[in-house]
Amino acid sequence: MPGLLRGLGRTAAVAGTAAAVSGRVRRRQDAKFAQRDADTAATGDQADEEQTAPPEDAAPPAAPAAPAADPLEQLKTLGELKQSGVLTEAEFQAQKAKILAG
Repeated sequence: MPGLLRGLGRTAAVAGTAAAVSGRVRRRQDAKFAQRDADTAATGDQADEEQTAPPEDAAPPAAPAAPAADPLEQLKTLGELKQSGVLTEAEFQAQKAKILAG
């Protein structure tokens, strides 16, 4: 029985030490990250103050052009619409000609 109690006591001491150390590490990391966040916020505020507004007469940047759709995919979609009855034969032929010409 004394060996069992000694083993339990040792386990409790190790577990208690581990909990205390992990708590200390956690508090130090929290403090470090809080300080870093505060420094980042302060730097960000300074950068915001240093920036100037763009002139009002400046044109906004052009929107990027939409990527060209794959003609094969367009034709497949067009065929599906024709099969489902959404497009007539004449509409299908007209759209197909546009896709192939483009």
